[in-house]
Amino acid sequence: MHHDKSVIQPSRPVAVRFLRFTAAAITLGTGAAVLAYVALMHPAFAADNSAKLQDNGAANSQVHVEGGSVPFKTLSELGEALYFDTNLSKNRTMACATCHDPSTAFRDPRDTIANGSFSMGDDGASFGDRNAPMAAYARLSPDFHITKDGIPVGGQFWDGRAKDLAAQAGGPPLNPVEMGMGGAHDVVSRLKEDPDYVAAFKVLFEENIWDDDDAAFGAMTQAIAAFEKTDQFTPFDSKYDRWLRGEYKMTPNEELGRVLFFSQQFTNCNQCHQLKSAGAEGETFTNYQYHNIGVPQNRAQREADGRDPDFVDNGLLDNPAITDPSFKGKYKVPSLRNVAVTAPYMHNGVFHDLKTVVRFYNKYNSRSQAAQINNETKKPWGAPEVADTISLKELEKGDALDTRRENALVAFLKTLTDKRYEPLLKAQEEAAKKAKAEKTAQN
Repeated sequence: MHHDKSVIQPSRPVAVRFLRFTAAAITLGTGAAVLAYVALMHPAFAADNSAKLQDNGAANSQVHVEGGSVPFKTLSELGEALYFDTNLSKNRTMACATCHDPSTAFRDPRDTIANGSFSMGDDGASFGDRNAPMAAYARLSPDFHITKDGIPVGGQFWDGRAKDLAAQAGGPPLNPVEMGMGGAHDVVSRLKEDPDYVAAFKVLFEENIWDDDDAAFGAMTQAIAAFEKTDQFTPFDSKYDRWLRGEYKMTPNEELGRVLFFSQQFTNCNQCHQLKSAGAEGETFTNYQYHNIGVPQNRAQREADGRDPDFVDNGLLDNPAITDPSFKGKYKVPSLRNVAVTAPYMHNGVFHDLKTVVRFYNKYNSRSQAAQINNETKKPWGAPEVADTISLKELEKGDALDTRRENALVAFLKTLTDKRYEPLLKAQEEAAKKAKAEKTAQN
C-alpha cells in the first residue's frame, strides 16, 4: 500500500464511515487514530481484484464485487471498517485500532495508561496481563503448528493460541478485559445494527450468512484478517529495505550494527531474529519460534495498577495445544520491524528503552559489573519471571558487547522503521535531546 510513500486515502465508503466512528472512538483516543490513519496511509484496495471466495466464504483481501450499491466491494474494505468500529465493544468505546493504531505502527498509543505496558479495556478499568503486540507484519507469521522435531512455531498472540489472523481477530471482542462482548450473538447483534454490514455480508459471503451467529462472527473475523493482509501492514520500505535496493546508504554506525546483527560469531541476534539468508528481501526479523529469555516480572507497573505483583505468566503453556511444562515462560519471538517506535518492550512491557533491551541481552555474555545493571532502574536486573526454561544456549552465544557496539545495534534496529513512521523516530530522538539538554542545564 505504501506506494509513494506519504498519504493514504481510504476508499470512499470507508472514509465516510470513519466520520461515524469518530464520535464514540474519541473516548479512548481511537478517533485520533482514525484521523491520523487517513493522513498517514495509502490507497488500500487497488491491485488485483481477480481472486475468488474460498469454499467456505472465507476472506480473501481482493474479492471484488462489481456494480450495484454494495457499500464494501472487497473483503479488505469491509475489514477496514470493522477494524475501526467501536460499536463492536460492550460500551462502544473500543475498536481493534484502539490497541493497534495505524498511526503509531499498529501499537497501543495510550502511553499514559499503565505507562503503555498494558492496555486498558472497554470498561475503563480492566487491564490485560501482556503488552499489546504490533499488528504490522503479523500476516507473515505462519499458522501455529508444531514441527516434526517438536518445535512450536507461528500463530498469533504472544503464546500462539490463535492459529491465524482470523482466529486472532475473534479474540479481543469476546475477552472480558478487552472489548467485553458476551458472545458471538452479542457481536452479531451489533453488526446487524448497520445496514451496510448486513448488505455487504450477504454479498461477500452468502445470502443466509445472518441466519447463523457463529457463521456471521466467523465472517467478521475473516474480513478483519483480509484487511490485515493488505500491503499497508507490510510495506517493506524502511531504510534497511531501501539499502537492500541500493536506495539508501547506511551511516558507519548503522552499518556496524548491521554487520554485528547478522554475524554468526559476534552476536546472538540472528539466532532468533533472522528468518532468511542475510541480505534477502522480505526479512521479518523473527523465526516465529518460542523462547524464554529471562524477562523479569513487571512488578512495579502491576503494583501501580493495583494488581498482583507476584503474578507469573505461563507464556506458551497457556496455549491449549501445549501441555509440556518445559514450554512454560516461553513467548513468540516478535518481529523487529518498527521496533524503535513500538516501546515498551517484552511480553509485559517491562522495558521502555531500546538500548535497555540490547543491554539486557548483553548481560548474558558480559562479566562487567555495569552490564548487570538495568539502565532504567539503576538497579540489578530483576529475577526471571520463569527461571527454569531460559534459552541459555541461544542467549550465551556471541561475545560481550562494549558500549560502541550496543549503540551500533540500536542504530541498525532504527533502520527497520517503516518509512511512514520515520517522523515518529525523529520526534523521539528530538525529545531525547531536549530531555538531555534540560538535565544538563539543571546540573
